[in-house]
Amino acid sequence: MSKVPPIVGEPDAPPQKLRLGGMALRNGLLVHGPTHWAAAVRNREGEVEVASGRKPSLGGDATERVPGLRGVVKLAEAMAVIPLVKRNLPAAKLPMQDPKTLGSMAGAAMLGQAIRSSGGRTFMRESAVGLVSLLPALFALRSGDLAAYHGVEHKSIAAYEQDGEAAAATKEHDRCGSNLVAPMLGAAAIGNAAARRAGLRGPAAEAAVALGSAAVAVEVFAWSERHEGTRLSRMLRRPGYEIQRVVGTREPTPEQLEVGNAALTEILRVEGVSPA
Repeated sequence: MSKVPPIVGEPDAPPQKLRLGGMALRNGLLVHGPTHWAAAVRNREGEVEVASGRKPSLGGDATERVPGLRGVVKLAEAMAVIPLVKRNLPAAKLPMQDPKTLGSMAGAAMLGQAIRSSGGRTFMRESAVGLVSLLPALFALRSGDLAAYHGVEHKSIAAYEQDGEAAAATKEHDRCGSNLVAPMLGAAAIGNAAARRAGLRGPAAEAAVALGSAAVAVEVFAWSERHEGTRLSRMLRRPGYEIQRVVGTREPTPEQLEVGNAALTEILRVEGVSPA
């Protein structure tokens, strides 16, 4: 699960601390800062490879004060980094870069279509489709080292933010993208059911609902950060926390933490920040 990029209205980071996001790879870690990205992986020979570069801009600065749109653009900018990582670091293995995971994605798509074709698009039926769509991600996390490197992501970033040691940090993080799952699924279920009742069908309607649900999820995420400590904020974060705790993360080995440290050191270098 990737970290959600910052948007306007979120609490400021501690002085001189970068706001870092990231994404676990199957054999390493991708970290992105305000202007650059950095990735580190352990290759087949057991060596740690590192690469970095500047992040592409898709208009995040121009939309930072537009609720809904700002979150979608920030997420798009984070996703645009992925092909750059593969080009500059060919040894990197993406989360879904696995034949079994790709097979599970195809199976989930077929099952979701079967559920939809069994009747009208009601909220309950769309909720079931949304849950089925999660299965490939859960399958990917339970195979290989992806969950461990997800733990590396959280522990490395938390150690930097708290001036601590990664090994001592918790493997769950409040800013994990898993916190987007519940509001996104809920918004998508409501949106798809409403679109069908309004007579809207086809790829364009489904794409509009998908973008809208992502926008809603990011705004809910940002609201929870601005109101951290409230009962509602804790309720909104609980599903994401449980996903992390139960299936999304695993305690990494010292060798895996070494890879995370390499990625963190590189992002601080290219962002021009001292690690001390």
